[in-house]
Amino acid sequence: MVLDLSQVHGGMLAEAGGKAANLGELIGAGLPVPPGWVVTTDAYRRVAAEAGLDGLIAAGGDGLAEKARERLLATPVPPDIARAVAVAYEKLPAGAAVAVRSSATAEDLPHASFAGQQDTYLNVTGAEAVLDAVRRCWASLWTDRAVAYREANGVDHAGVSLAVVVQEMVDARVAGVMFTANPVTGRRHEAVIDAAPGLGEAVVSGAVNPDRFVADARTGEIRERRAGDKRLLVRALPGGGTERLDTPPRDGFCLTDEQVRELAALGARVEEHYGAPQDTEWAIGADGGLWLTQARPITTLYPLPEPRDGLRVYFSFNVAQGVMGPLTPLGQATIKLLASGAAGAFGRPPADPREGPPVLVSAGERLWIDITTPLRSRAGRVILPRVMQVGEARTVALVRELAADPRLPVTHTSRRPLLRAAAHFGRRLRVPAKVLRALTRPERALAYTRKLGEDLDGHLRLPETATPADRLRHAQRMLGGAFPAIVSIMPTALTGYGLYALAARLSGTPLGEMQEVLRSVPNNPTTEMDLELWRLATRIEPEVFRREPVAELVRRYRAGTLPPVAQREITAFLGLYGHRGVAEIDIGVPRWSEEPGHILGALANYLRMDADADHAPAALFARGEVAARRAVDEAVAAARRRGRLRAAVVRFALGRARQFAGLRELPKFYAVKAIAGVRASLLEVGGHLVGEGVLDSAQDVFFLDFAELEAAVAGKGGDVRETVAARRAVHERERRRRHVPRVMLSDGTEPEAAMAGAAPEGAITGTPASSGTVTGTARVVLDPVGAQLEPGEILVCPSTDPGWTPLFLTAGGLVMEMGGAMSHGAVVAREYGIPAVVGVPDATHRIASGAQVTVNGAAGTVTTPA
Repeated sequence: MVLDLSQVHGGMLAEAGGKAANLGELIGAGLPVPPGWVVTTDAYRRVAAEAGLDGLIAAGGDGLAEKARERLLATPVPPDIARAVAVAYEKLPAGAAVAVRSSATAEDLPHASFAGQQDTYLNVTGAEAVLDAVRRCWASLWTDRAVAYREANGVDHAGVSLAVVVQEMVDARVAGVMFTANPVTGRRHEAVIDAAPGLGEAVVSGAVNPDRFVADARTGEIRERRAGDKRLLVRALPGGGTERLDTPPRDGFCLTDEQVRELAALGARVEEHYGAPQDTEWAIGADGGLWLTQARPITTLYPLPEPRDGLRVYFSFNVAQGVMGPLTPLGQATIKLLASGAAGAFGRPPADPREGPPVLVSAGERLWIDITTPLRSRAGRVILPRVMQVGEARTVALVRELAADPRLPVTHTSRRPLLRAAAHFGRRLRVPAKVLRALTRPERALAYTRKLGEDLDGHLRLPETATPADRLRHAQRMLGGAFPAIVSIMPTALTGYGLYALAARLSGTPLGEMQEVLRSVPNNPTTEMDLELWRLATRIEPEVFRREPVAELVRRYRAGTLPPVAQREITAFLGLYGHRGVAEIDIGVPRWSEEPGHILGALANYLRMDADADHAPAALFARGEVAARRAVDEAVAAARRRGRLRAAVVRFALGRARQFAGLRELPKFYAVKAIAGVRASLLEVGGHLVGEGVLDSAQDVFFLDFAELEAAVAGKGGDVRETVAARRAVHERERRRRHVPRVMLSDGTEPEAAMAGAAPEGAITGTPASSGTVTGTARVVLDPVGAQLEPGEILVCPSTDPGWTPLFLTAGGLVMEMGGAMSHGAVVAREYGIPAVVGVPDATHRIASGAQVTVNGAAGTVTTPA
């Protein structure tokens, strides 16, 4: 796998199983392949068949890796392959030392790099030794670590194969690793080079503290030099093999600036050749010649949006919504239509609503909001951090740091566009009238919100005679018009929060000390849903739920054979809340009404708990109301010390705040209901297309966009099954992505990684979200479906949406990687009186299940007790 773009180092290749270890790419690119290369086809597969591996894999069981290795090592290399390798080796200079390297077909997948899972043998001399190393490379496909890694990444053992690359050794004076993009910050075209004297094995294995250089591949500017102690040297031994030597610390650098620039330029050529950033290995020979010995894609970099002019700043829409996984193609199209309606409400409708507003872009099957314009405007720099503080507090510091970046100077100085948009929005939604109604006639304001829900239900209904084309038109009309109607609730909700802030100021009480006021607020559909689920658990027959597994409960519910009260009550609950689900903003995700296992599992969990009446959620909610009234009285008393009028205003303001604060969740509740209703209609379209032989499954509609569906319904789209299959594969790949930035620059930089500093000793810090202190056992939960949380355990999770909240009923505290003080998880935690810290970087990795932790929701810290 020699990828020097100017020449190919002499060597040979024993190829097996359909992967030519990049040799085919080199030939296809017109790069020279020197004499002495031998390509032997299907070598590994032939040996594996002779060893009976297919039967061994099919049998499975314990010890698979060890058994497979033993059989491969005991199976002779086929004579024709042995001869080909020996002949090629003899063409090299007498006594040539070679590297024998593994290259498996499962390596360098888009979602995972298997590099290092198989073995490499250095400084091998003699044809017999080369053949022995080839056999050991084949066997290394079955090391315990390689088998475990394949299983963790969902790679079929039977489908993998392995090529062996044989390269003539470079007599390396210095060697190391170079990434053509910064793997930590994500910045593209920034070469990161680790170097140490001797063979590169010391650097690759992490056994040495190397010199590190960071260079701009386009300009040659060296941005960072950091000397390592380089106390380990790996060198070749005469006659074969290598040795490791501990050496005294070495001062200075092992590369000159010119060599660093030469390496960075070579890396840029490799990246251009492959069209993607590369993880490479290199060596500088005794004669000073530079050799590139290996290249593979960097699999951890997040994909970039389509390029635009200048440096752009993108904020993750997915992070803001608490959905870290990818969105289906129709899910993205749905959000774009909703966003087009939002843009229209501000007087800026896009030319094509299906394309969405220009600020919304796609990358990595997720949506991103281009915040460059507000970040480069004076007004935006004031407003943007305040908006972020409400829903994504961790991003506030990043925005402020980016505002100081000289590459992002202020270019928009006029406030007129912002004022025009705000005025248009205010007129469109009749904001002054709604605020006045909230202040003077609160019951009418609440009645208006209920009427919106009734109207939405009516608009979602379609006659049975509706054709697939009718359904598609109706879906787009509903989604395009939903935002202005649903968001008309927000002036009332924001009136509540505005009055809450006013009361804090008038009473002289810091907002952080008034959080109790917002405990157990009414008119919150998510809280109402969770409490109803608990009450449901108290009404149904418990025996079957304590005895049967969830899968059996689901089967019986669908068959209508659960005990009668349970069957009736669960159906009623799903009638009210069945449109909800985990990652519910994605129209491609099933709802609880379609897959009720999550709800049935939560009920089973509740019924297995031994909770007394005092700790039941209804009792906790009632105590929260009492605590809130007490907090109101305390604020009023504080205001009275400043005057009776102040006290009266504070009591009035906090009363309205409690009436309206819960409405914050209602727009999303209605939006998700609209999405669920459209989903049900589009599944009918999918069923029609299955009948027409265009799709394999009704669910496949969610992997097409609206234009493609219109063409398919009209009989003009052809067979789209290959398109669907390809998009499903991309979606599944993105589901396995382990890290999604919250903010990303168009050059790939992840500002949070670039600005990361050390956390205070003994504490993990985040954003205070719900006051109180609790010590308990941490429970890391990555997916709420099927998760169990014992009473009092600390829920540690990436983010939350309403699908998570049944877990809140038993949680003693909450630690969340995403979100701000007004994010969904924080709001619900406050209502339940659960201490919570949100915006905690990498919490699910830094905190282990079973660890004892203390959550201080007022200080925003998570600590391990001494």
